[in-house]
Amino acid sequence: MNASHGVERPVPAPSHGGAVLEIRSLSGRPGIRAAGEINVITRSSWEQALEDLASAHTDLSFVELSGLMSIDVGGAAALAVTAQQLGAGRIVLDRPPPELERILDMFWPGLPTIEVAGR
Repeated sequence: MNASHGVERPVPAPSHGGAVLEIRSLSGRPGIRAAGEINVITRSSWEQALEDLASAHTDLSFVELSGLMSIDVGGAAALAVTAQQLGAGRIVLDRPPPELERILDMFWPGLPTIEVAGR
């Protein structure tokens, strides 16, 4: 996904009723919006979206998560690793689910390249 070109990457649910993740570019600010679930089924799409976000990152990127129902430790790890690899600036998480904040506080406390907003 190229975060600056409005490309959408929905991940369809498997026929057995698995998870769905929809990722879209934000309008009006640099970043992405993720809705659905981030887990082993959808993680590759999440990781690709984070790679694209990092490649377009300058100083500030937003990740809007109000539509995210759940995220597992692997999804949180992908986010933390992406943030740690930024050359400069930070990623602002807008309205993340409570478990993401708990996971980040537990495994990556005080990570300076991630800011949580809109709690």
